[in-house]
Amino acid sequence: GWRSEALTALAFLPALWREMWGFGQFPLEHMVRLVGYPFVHGNLTHVVFAAVIVLALGKFVAEVLRAWVVLVVFFGAAIAGALVYGVFVEQAALYGAYPPAYGLVGAFTYLMYVRLAGSGAEHRAFAMIGFLMFAQLLFGVLFGGGPAWIADFAGFAVGFGLTAVLAPGGLSRLRARMRGR
Repeated sequence: GWRSEALTALAFLPALWREMWGFGQFPLEHMVRLVGYPFVHGNLTHVVFAAVIVLALGKFVAEVLRAWVVLVVFFGAAIAGALVYGVFVEQAALYGAYPPAYGLVGAFTYLMYVRLAGSGAEHRAFAMIGFLMFAQLLFGVLFGGGPAWIADFAGFAVGFGLTAVLAPGGLSRLRARMRGR
């Protein structure tokens, strides 16, 4: 019963978001869904896999970045994942920690990219996201999948971008790279 109530209260609903947008009214009880849906899952397996990814990548990313940056990446990816999902999906509810987990994958990818910069092996930094997206495609084909990959990929992109800006020396590195072109 609690899980059902939590899903009802916190799952991100694209139709509800479009209705709020159409009326120009954004009640707090529904805005909380943008940051609440990652904390509600469909089943135990969903929780376990999401927790493993968040804890493992969160630990790695937190060793390099400040704690507040990790939180910005996590919640920024959650919000962006939901909003992009709401643009492309009509009805299916979004819940689970995968979009912010993919945001941490994006942060990890950026940090690996910086670490490998100049070595000629920068493309290896994108191996994890390539593997995860392939695995997600495979599971979707074998077991049936929904449109949640849209939110996951948006979370990855936002995590990568936020880390590029908020990482130590990130803005100066970005400016130097833009001036060099």
